[in-house]
Amino acid sequence: MSYSFLDFLCLLGSVGLFLYGMKVMSEGLQKAAGDRLRNILSAMTRNRFTGLITGILITALIQSSSASTVMVVSFVNAGLMSLAQSMAVIFGANVGTTFTAWVIALFGFKVNISAFVLPLIGISIPLLFTSSSRNKSIGEFFIGFAFLFMGLDMISTYVPDLQSNPEMFEFLQRYTSMGFWSVLIFLFVGIVLTMVIQSSAATFAITLIMCSKGWIGFDLSCALVLGSNIGTTITPLMASMGGNVAAKRTAMGHLLFNCLGTLWTLAIFFPFVELTEWLTEAFGQGDPAELQSYVNNIEQTDPEIYNHLFDNSLPVAHPVVAKVAAMQQSVSIGLSVFHTVFNIINLLIMIWFTGLYVKIVERLVPAKHKDDEEFQLKFIQGGLMNAAELNISQAEKEIVVYAQRVQRMVGMAQNIVHTKEGSEDFSHQFSRIEKYEEISDRMELEIAGYLNRVVEGRLSNEGKHRIASLLRIVSEIESIADSCYGVAKIMIRKQENHVKFSDEIYTNVDSMFISVEAAMTNMILLLNDIENVREKDIITSYNLERETNNLRNQFRADNVENINEHRYEYQAGIYYMDIIGTLEKTGDYVINVVDEIKTQLRSSLVKEKK
Repeated sequence: MSYSFLDFLCLLGSVGLFLYGMKVMSEGLQKAAGDRLRNILSAMTRNRFTGLITGILITALIQSSSASTVMVVSFVNAGLMSLAQSMAVIFGANVGTTFTAWVIALFGFKVNISAFVLPLIGISIPLLFTSSSRNKSIGEFFIGFAFLFMGLDMISTYVPDLQSNPEMFEFLQRYTSMGFWSVLIFLFVGIVLTMVIQSSAATFAITLIMCSKGWIGFDLSCALVLGSNIGTTITPLMASMGGNVAAKRTAMGHLLFNCLGTLWTLAIFFPFVELTEWLTEAFGQGDPAELQSYVNNIEQTDPEIYNHLFDNSLPVAHPVVAKVAAMQQSVSIGLSVFHTVFNIINLLIMIWFTGLYVKIVERLVPAKHKDDEEFQLKFIQGGLMNAAELNISQAEKEIVVYAQRVQRMVGMAQNIVHTKEGSEDFSHQFSRIEKYEEISDRMELEIAGYLNRVVEGRLSNEGKHRIASLLRIVSEIESIADSCYGVAKIMIRKQENHVKFSDEIYTNVDSMFISVEAAMTNMILLLNDIENVREKDIITSYNLERETNNLRNQFRADNVENINEHRYEYQAGIYYMDIIGTLEKTGDYVINVVDEIKTQLRSSLVKEKK
């Protein structure tokens, strides 16, 4: 077997195509995710049992647990499915994947989903050129899906061809008589083998070859299959690399599920293998443990027959060939029984501990920052309630969460001003602000869409005016997020032109940030209890706005003088004033929110007087 450097580069390119497909698929989902898709997924995963059935059916249909779990990771990454919902689907996917083993065992083939990839791209391309943005997003989703499968298929193509070179594993015969240590060794081999060739089905085929040649017994074949169950989790782990915290937790959940299942199986491994042998014989397939001893006996008594047994030089009607073929079928069925029983028992145990399981995964994969959690609305995830006032109240609570998230962007913008340009930390800070701005856009759309659905119900004029105010508030908060992102983009331009700020500029910019931060804090205080705002808090907001305007005017006047006196370069003054102007505009957006709250306060006061 020759494996060149070019093959290795092709393998890297295949992994890149897979990850890029995952990215395009996830982004397409995020853009196309309307209420219909969210409702469908919600119905499919309404409780742990419907989620379980969904996972079984999807995996049985596409015959790839890797592909189905990667899809689940992308759904979670797009905010369409919660971590708890994804766990039930993954549990089901592990049972669904046994369907593939049975198809291979009974019919000797596997459905090749990759054959549908190019037609899928052909159907998707026209969608990219339609005027409908939703259709474009659906086209992106399907193209990403196609790239993902192309990547998976090409990874299998460019990894070393181990299946056609079973001689590589002949040395493992030396480790077959070490008792339970042999089980652990072959478990590890199964993990590594499946991680390398990216296919538990291929591992299944290699295991059958090794067993047929008499190198290993049925018990160690089961250990290889058990290891492949863990090895197959590498694909969703790779897919989650570019995802958010929730996507990483979903992939980790898949790994943990298989690892915990493997632990209890190892504790009762030999009795479990005996149960499998008994079930296989009960199905009329013979004893799967007999193949190794039969083949070894032929090797000792008739080496010539043994040598010709696997090179297809013996006629099919030869009694030894027929006997070995029947025993191979028995082993194949036995491994399928082992795989199926293991996953079903594992599922029956784990399904009752989904909540605890989610907590363990969250502990294992903590958010790096409190604010790095997945995109997920907190108060308006469900449908509309019958009482319109409760719907509005939910929206108001969500707006507070939205404002708090956007306020964190103010701190991020201030951090990037002081971060060393050109450093890895600077790039990380910019990417983080960019990500938050995208989340801010999505939250605005979600909250606005919810409020628009509330308006369609039965509402009083007062309720409609209240919703109109909330819609304007949401729009202003989104503008604050845009301003913070604007500061980050100014710093990028400053970096590209190698402009330096003086200490005085940094001090003045910090003063503006402090003023804007105070205004944001007071705004959130008002939003927290719109129904009972205090006049003095509104006055505080207006005072902070005047302070921001005064600082802007003072810094603008000083800037001209400083440039004339050559305290800093003219171009530094331009970027400096751009930041000051952007922050002053941020203060305007804050006071616009306060104006809307003040309008609602006046309405309630008028109502009280009446």
